[in-house]
Amino acid sequence: MTRPSFIIATADVPEEEGHYPQSDETLGFSRPVGSAAGLQRIGLHLERVPPGQRISYPHCHSEAEEFVLVLEGEVDAWIDGALHRMRKGDLAAFPAGTGVCHTFINNGTAEALLLGGGDHRKPGDRIYYPQNPERRPQLRPELWWDDAPLGPQGPHDGQPSRG
Repeated sequence: MTRPSFIIATADVPEEEGHYPQSDETLGFSRPVGSAAGLQRIGLHLERVPPGQRISYPHCHSEAEEFVLVLEGEVDAWIDGALHRMRKGDLAAFPAGTGVCHTFINNGTAEALLLGGGDHRKPGDRIYYPQNPERRPQLRPELWWDDAPLGPQGPHDGQPSRG
């Protein structure tokens, strides 16, 4: 019997180096395993994060929910300008519309592996980058979340430690 196309070997999904337009920063390495298995409404990625890298710029979404589960290693969850250590088995969830800005940074010495997921191309979704306003002109105007309900922001700049 032939194996169905929705059962995949995640190791066979090509890894993509993450980056933003007009930036030289490498943002970890992602395998889009959800789309490879045929998911259309849920984005699901295996994120390999070497030491000194992060998975994204700090951001929040108006309509899309997201989550990150630590599969291996440790990372710092950057939440509204403060770092929170996460270890294997820890889960962070971000309901839509909360204005909770986040990213995940590997400030350690060993690689980390994360499972990240959320709504894929949610209609009406807008995004806000508190540390990276240069993203605004790179997006269509309707995609920038002008009135994100931000809470107090801590002092951390969202950048990985460099040594």
